[in-house]
Amino acid sequence: MITMKRHRHTPEQVVRKLREGERLLNEGKDLAEVLRVLEVSEATWNRWRAQYGGMKVSEAKRLKELEVENARLKKLVANQALDIDMLKELAGGKLLTPDRRRRAVAHVRERFGVSQRRACRVVGVHRSTVRLARRVRPDEESRLRGRLRRIAPEHPRWGWRMAYRLLRREACGPWRAVNHKRIQRLWREEGLRRPVRSRKRRRVAADTTVRFRAQRPNHVWALDFQFDETTDGRRLKSLHIVDEYTREALAMRIGRTCTSDEVVEVLTALIAVRGAPEHLRMDNGPEMIAWALRDYCRMTGTRTSFIEPGAPWENPFIESFNGRARDELFNVEEFGTVLEAQVIVEAWRIEYNTYRPHSSLGDRTPAEFAASWTPNTQPALS
Repeated sequence: MITMKRHRHTPEQVVRKLREGERLLNEGKDLAEVLRVLEVSEATWNRWRAQYGGMKVSEAKRLKELEVENARLKKLVANQALDIDMLKELAGGKLLTPDRRRRAVAHVRERFGVSQRRACRVVGVHRSTVRLARRVRPDEESRLRGRLRRIAPEHPRWGWRMAYRLLRREACGPWRAVNHKRIQRLWREEGLRRPVRSRKRRRVAADTTVRFRAQRPNHVWALDFQFDETTDGRRLKSLHIVDEYTREALAMRIGRTCTSDEVVEVLTALIAVRGAPEHLRMDNGPEMIAWALRDYCRMTGTRTSFIEPGAPWENPFIESFNGRARDELFNVEEFGTVLEAQVIVEAWRIEYNTYRPHSSLGDRTPAEFAASWTPNTQPALS
């Protein structure tokens, strides 16, 4: 029995052997002798004749190339279909964080049995992100979450941006290296989202003249009133005085009423400590246009600047302060008596000046900005 040595033939070799076998058959040799010379079996001979019979060497080579290309295209289509299936499996949302991307890669590998390289390519993440173990600092994370949970009830109208500014200012903790995106993520994970406030309508002033701006401390003080009530429904009237340059809340005098003489008393106490301002910006309320206040301003050398009637946008700094006071103080606190209101309002004013960072002052408090002011200091942002 002749044992045939198995050999893998190329299409060119097959065509050459077929030609040689046909030549031998034409010379009168039988098929068994031809197969013994070619070292192939009869089944292989028949298969070759059915597949490559009548072909030239170049045609056989081209056929093999087409078969290889066809197999490659089939594999490419199959891989593309598999990638589409994997992407459909991840169609639940955007993979924005490294943790979600790691979980997505693990899910795809377990679900479809693909390699880590391919799963990373489909998810769109670098393999180093998947292989790099997350450095978890549970103590720091828990302390940071606890600090945010303490800030939220103390200041229910603050959002994550204000909390981030406050943490950056705290020298006692390791918060200066905390990224603002991390604070935003933890703030939302803890469910500390601030209630949405509707945007107020802004009207265009009829007067197009340029309003002068404060250039230094004590240059312009802004005055305005704000109203609230105690639990028994009786009215509270709060006088607010703000330095437009330093953003300091100079006074928040609250009571049942506030006459022009009482406004003069508050100004007298402030001037005794800080000196007289150059300008007072205020509206045309009866307390502001009274002769008592006008005479006092004339004697102290302070000029009065009245805004146009019905145009509160001409006094923007005090209006902005009133908005903060309404949002963070009067809408949050409930006053039982006038004395209670005076204590709470004064505590909030001190906190506003010394604790609450102000975005227009470079995240400094008004007191810090005023203490560091020199004639060469850059003016505060509008």
